[in-house]
Amino acid sequence: MGEVRLSRRYFGTDGIRGRVGEEPMTPEFVLRLGYAAGRVFAEEGTSTVLIGKDTRLSCYMYESALQAGFCAAGVNVRLLGPMPTPGVAYLTKTFRASAGVVISASHNPYHDNGVKFFATNGSKLPDATEEAIEARLEAPIGELDASRLGRVSRINDAQGRYVEFCKSAVGSRISLTGMRIALDCANGATYHIAPHVLAELGAEVIPMGVEPDGLNINHDCGSTSPAALASLVLEREADLGVALDGDGDRVVMVDRKGRVLDGDRLLYIIALDRLRTGELRGPVVGTQMSNLGLEQALRGAGIDFERARVGDRHVLEMLQRQGGTIGGESSGHILCLDRASTGDGIISALQVLSVMVATGKDLDALLSGLTLLPQIMINVPLNGRDVMRDEAVRKALSAVESALEGRGRVLLRPSGTEPLIRVMVEGPDEKQVRGHAEDIAEAVRAAQG
Repeated sequence: MGEVRLSRRYFGTDGIRGRVGEEPMTPEFVLRLGYAAGRVFAEEGTSTVLIGKDTRLSCYMYESALQAGFCAAGVNVRLLGPMPTPGVAYLTKTFRASAGVVISASHNPYHDNGVKFFATNGSKLPDATEEAIEARLEAPIGELDASRLGRVSRINDAQGRYVEFCKSAVGSRISLTGMRIALDCANGATYHIAPHVLAELGAEVIPMGVEPDGLNINHDCGSTSPAALASLVLEREADLGVALDGDGDRVVMVDRKGRVLDGDRLLYIIALDRLRTGELRGPVVGTQMSNLGLEQALRGAGIDFERARVGDRHVLEMLQRQGGTIGGESSGHILCLDRASTGDGIISALQVLSVMVATGKDLDALLSGLTLLPQIMINVPLNGRDVMRDEAVRKALSAVESALEGRGRVLLRPSGTEPLIRVMVEGPDEKQVRGHAEDIAEAVRAAQG
């Protein structure tokens, strides 16, 4: 059974997130958050922060609240406009800002939103800094002398800078000329960036999900809903499809036959190519959700594989501890630390595309050595009760573990971003795995009354 992360009051596994207009995602709270973070950053010597956002309608409101809070704390703000999360991480580093802020709820629907931070090196904030911000949130907003308030300006060439950075991740020798690529930007933060990256590298791009209206982000599109992209690949006879999520840090792909390839498959392709080129360093790091078939295939190729807790920050921490560069999650959040400081959907897709170009193989051929086990995940709504210690739930878990006899895995964990309990079971027989997952899910539902 998976380990439960004891979260702080506001910061979860990926910043602060919630439904728009409800605590903590109210304008008043976000104003206080900007002020609290600004005071913490100011004490660390910060003078400037960058703010980027995705395409949700509520981002305008939160952007205004954040910049007001930062300015009240005496911190200068530079606005990026719509920008993928990894783009904010990169620009924070390249502009030598002391922090970057992203207003986004990633793959969630438009009615959710959130705030996440990056340190000056483009990585997630240390736990100690998040804890310091939380402590400051309880204090009232103070008053600075008018001469010490922060200023706000806009970076007008942010999009072009990030496009060039993405292209640099595959080097000047790689050309996508001759490739027809269907691209789904989830009506999110990559809508004005990803098509340019692929087209400037020579690909013929068939775009979808590039008309954000503030409400359609991630709606029946993007990496969480790739069915429409799969249909587009078949309809337009594309060589493959690329689906990003609303803030651009996740990617899944679709092969020419319309089959969806999750993060485990993409991680396998990237890891084996790094081994081929001699660039692989340390172990490949997955999570508790990574398919057992991925672990077996990588170990069979002579590549060490380690599992971190679910969440890209935990994958990052383990990679840094063990000297690795390649890791990720089955959701499509992939880390290539030899190319970028954080998970980047565009750059991860480019790594796979560059392997195709370098080897002359299509996705099906590149995956010939990987056989994933059937894996079923059921999300059970959580009403606040601690079901992880419920006796009936524990018995259901034990029964499934005994039935699998070491030929599969079972994991029960609370989501770090939504009020859900995630039930995951994998094993050699899909029908049995589904039945086992349903048994545990039913025990979880019953434990909540």
